[in-house]
Amino acid sequence: MHLLLVEDEKSLADIIKRGLEEEGYAVDVAYDGEEGLFMAQNEPSDLIILDIMLPLIDGLAILKRIRKKGIRTPVLLLTARGTVADKVTGLDDGADDYLSKPFSFEELLARIRALLRRDADVKTAVIGVEDLTIDMASHQVHRGGREIQLSAREYALLEYMALNKNKALSRTALSEHLYDHDFDLDSNVIDVFINRIRNKVDRGFQKSLIHTLRGTGYMLKE
Repeated sequence: MHLLLVEDEKSLADIIKRGLEEEGYAVDVAYDGEEGLFMAQNEPSDLIILDIMLPLIDGLAILKRIRKKGIRTPVLLLTARGTVADKVTGLDDGADDYLSKPFSFEELLARIRALLRRDADVKTAVIGVEDLTIDMASHQVHRGGREIQLSAREYALLEYMALNKNKALSRTALSEHLYDHDFDLDSNVIDVFINRIRNKVDRGFQKSLIHTLRGTGYMLKE
């Protein structure tokens, strides 16, 4: 999943970004409201973590503008403001959830997972591709009844492919769901990850599910 974090406290933003990346999320960061608004409008993400007190454009103004443009990406507000009135204002302006500073990282993760589940109206709790099953709540993967151990990034890549099964996915599309916008698209890291996943998911089974599309990318195919 690809997240956008808009937070002007650079040290806090860097800590959140690093922690989320360790959990397998790709994270872009904007350090002011102007940059955050631009990225929210022009760089698709699965969820926006948005501070209210921002320089140049405040978070509530960003929220109103993206909602006015029809951008329905889930928004989690982060702010030092903790009054009921502030929370009501944020939610009325189109926020999906609200987390007051200071907060625990575990609670942030839980709220992110809840919002992503809520937004997944086309998803199911368990994705099935042939005899491969992916439990999006527990992140457990099985094939033919056998549990498959994946790293956080391997799981994130496989889940994205499963949600887009039978569709051709370019290396660019895959990398954008694993890394931020500064990622070197000329790198072969996606090929490396695909090979690792293929060795775990397809090796020992008669039918291969992960297919290489020469000149295009990859596909998880039934």
